[in-house]
Amino acid sequence: EVQLVESGGGLVQPGGSLRLSCAVSGFTFSNSAMSWVRQAPGKGLEWVSSIYSHSDNTYYTDSVKGRFTISTDKAKNTLYLQMNSLKPEDTAVYYCNMNGVYWGQGTQVTVSS
Repeated sequence: EVQLVESGGGLVQPGGSLRLSCAVSGFTFSNSAMSWVRQAPGKGLEWVSSIYSHSDNTYYTDSVKGRFTISTDKAKNTLYLQMNSLKPEDTAVYYCNMNGVYWGQGTQVTVSS
């Protein structure tokens, strides 16, 4: 059974940083597309970033470019999202996704003073 478990969310002040983790079990993502997707209160899902494990190419939505960094640790089968210079508009539940099929349960990120 494939499982994705996110962690690392929390409450942070504007300008602060958080690192989200997504531990994958039941599947080795050595040849997968891994993504972070978020959902702000009262809004739909928004794609944030993707990384393709076979090439390590990364992609970001414009609003997070230069602030967020997606990465993987293949030995640990874990996906990360380093989030710096956080803004209130980054407040959302963040989900990791594998190959557009498998989803984690989400982790809440709240940016507020």
